Amino acid sequence: MSADQKLKVVLCWHMHQPDYRASDHGDFQLPWVYLHGIKDYSDMVAHLEQNPEARAVVNFAPVLLEQLEDYIGQIRAWLERGTLIQDPLLAALAGPGLPLDQKHRRRLIRDCQRANRDNLIDRFHTFRRLVNIAGLVEDHAENSLYLNDQYLADLLVWYHLAWMGEHARANDVRVCCLEKKRVGFTAADRRNLVEVIGDLLSGLIGRYRRLAEQGRVELSVTPYAHPILPLLLDLHSAREAIPEITLPHVPGYPGGEPRVRWHIRKGIEVFERHFGTRPKGCWPSEGGVSGDTLRLLEEEGFSWAASGQQVLHNSLSAFNGGSALPENWLHTPYRLGEGRLNCFFRDDGLSDLIGFTYADWHADDAVSNLVQHLENIATDTEKEPGRVVSIIMDGENAWEYFSRNGWFFLKVLYECLAGHPMLVLTTFSEALHGQRDRSPSLPELVAGSWVYGTFSTWIGDPDKNRAWEMLTEAKVVFDRLMASGSLTAEQRQKAELQLARCEGSDWFWWFGDYNPGDTVSEFERLFRLKLSYLYELLAQEPPSYLKQVFAQGSGDPAMGGVMRKNG
Repeated sequence: MSADQKLKVVLCWHMHQPDYRASDHGDFQLPWVYLHGIKDYSDMVAHLEQNPEARAVVNFAPVLLEQLEDYIGQIRAWLERGTLIQDPLLAALAGPGLPLDQKHRRRLIRDCQRANRDNLIDRFHTFRRLVNIAGLVEDHAENSLYLNDQYLADLLVWYHLAWMGEHARANDVRVCCLEKKRVGFTAADRRNLVEVIGDLLSGLIGRYRRLAEQGRVELSVTPYAHPILPLLLDLHSAREAIPEITLPHVPGYPGGEPRVRWHIRKGIEVFERHFGTRPKGCWPSEGGVSGDTLRLLEEEGFSWAASGQQVLHNSLSAFNGGSALPENWLHTPYRLGEGRLNCFFRDDGLSDLIGFTYADWHADDAVSNLVQHLENIATDTEKEPGRVVSIIMDGENAWEYFSRNGWFFLKVLYECLAGHPMLVLTTFSEALHGQRDRSPSLPELVAGSWVYGTFSTWIGDPDKNRAWEMLTEAKVVFDRLMASGSLTAEQRQKAELQLARCEGSDWFWWFGDYNPGDTVSEFERLFRLKLSYLYELLAQEPPSYLKQVFAQGSGDPAMGGVMRKNG
């Protein structure tokens, strides 16, 4: 069977973290950028490097790229000049000293337990024992008085060793030596571990870039700060999928289209600076699309975008006049009207199998099950032109729930798909080669996202709506000051960047009762800090309500709320 006759399969991994800095040069409030950097981003590129026949699309959010760059610079400055690292957890690891006051020591102990218990803590006997000791502090805070610096040093080292990617764990002699030492880590040991972290982070972009230059991966981009584009364009677009949804008490987000174009263009600019080429494709933040969103992406030069299966289902159902959906409706790209941009749609079932089901399976069984589904699709669609299965998912959070960071699963997956007689791994751009204008056309699109085909994860809940109202009020002030001519060029540039960081999707994702209280508290506080800093950049007094908590979670969703399962 020739490659053209095989079913095309695209694995698209979305790499994203919001901006965790409260201000331009403020401390990182949460450590997830560098922790996922040494674990998930480094392991993913290692899989692709080790299998020359593997293909994938890797999508990067520009604010993630910028934060990786920030960490690389800070680690280098610490190693060369001793400049303090502006991340409390990483700075504590670097040392050489440790916090003296009990409040900060207890905070470090809590932070060093933020990992999957089964796969990142209990896997390592010594780390498990250290965490069990930490439980005594949780029971009685004054117990922290009896935990000396050596305990904290060992706990910090093991926390970072547990977060280390499997490729580095097996191939970096420094990591191997630290794991074998087990206890009694010195300042020199801690410095070695910081050097490992710096080396892993500083090599990431170049490694992905080389694979892209060799044609082995396609790199794509998300608009700059990961905003929900359709909601910036028109808050009422949320009613296309949920007519009865309760919207914020604002007429709309002011100046939405210029903001959308700014995020798209800034995202392309950051991408080009890191990878040296212009991206052909865009994963709109959260797969959030509308008709106007796709038109703007096409105007800005993209040839493809992607979204969720339910968005396509809603659109076909709305414009099919009540008729049954066409056979094999999902596994092909679509164009909007006479447009040239092709939109691919995520196979929710297959993507969610990886994200939510296979973590507890043996790798061979999980891959066999997935391949069986793909073979069935190949058989069912063998007479269909342009057939493509789009498996799109978070490239970070799922692997914490797999044994060995998903190493065995991903290794077997790439090997099996790369050599399969009926299937061919490819990229979205390659899948479009020679048939860009032959994709079926949608007369219009029902706006929605990859989560349920709606925007309910980001708007409609009272807390989410309140956040939109606060952001909208800040945008009104921003517009007034920008038009007044009272700001310097530097003030304007900083304010525009800060506004963008306030417009990101993650703040709204975490607001609401569905999510766990601790995480909601962190993101709610950071959102208020970001808005407050925006007012400061505009030389305005922040509203008093920005000092008051407005969202508290009480839920216990699967995987802590970092992902959503469709269906």
